[in-house]
Amino acid sequence: MIMASDITEMIDVLFDMINEAKNVPLSGDKCMIERDRALDLIDDIRNQFPMELKEARKIMDNRADMLATAKREAEAIRQSAEDKARQLLAEDVIALQAKQRANEIIRQSEERSRELKRAAYEYCEDALRRTEEAVAEAYDEIKQSRGRFCATAGPSSVPQSSAGSRPIYDAAADED
Repeated sequence: MIMASDITEMIDVLFDMINEAKNVPLSGDKCMIERDRALDLIDDIRNQFPMELKEARKIMDNRADMLATAKREAEAIRQSAEDKARQLLAEDVIALQAKQRANEIIRQSEERSRELKRAAYEYCEDALRRTEEAVAEAYDEIKQSRGRFCATAGPSSVPQSSAGSRPIYDAAADED
C-alpha cells in the first residue's frame, strides 16, 4: 500500500489507480481496479479530513442563520430609523402647528386688546360728555335759580361783602 501524507496526494493516487487500470474485455470505458486497495485509500482520505473542514461545514451551516439574523437586525434598524424620522417629522409638524396657533392667539389677543381700548375710550368719552352735559345743565339751573332769587329778593336784600367775609360768587362773570 502506498502511504500518502495529505488528502490531495491520496486523491492523486486514487486517480492514477483508476487511470492506469486495465480495461475490461469488450468494454471501452470500464476498468478493473483492486477493490480493497481503492476502499482503503478512500477510508484513509476520510480519516485524513482535517478538523478545519468539519468546522468549515459547521460555519457554512451557521451561515444561513447568521445572514438571517443580520437581515433581521438590519430590518429592525431600518424600521427604527423610519419610526424616528416619522416621530421627528411629527414633532416638527406639531411644533409648527403650535407656533401657528400661538401666533393666531397673539393676533387675536392684540385685536381684542385694541377693541377693549377703543370701547373703554368710547365709554370714558361718553361718560365725561354726559357728566359735562349734566354739570352744564346743573349750572344753568343754578344760574336760573339765582336769577329768580335775586329778582324776588330785590337788590336791597342782597348783603354786601364785608372785609372779613367771603366774596359772593358771580356766575355771570364766569360766562365771559
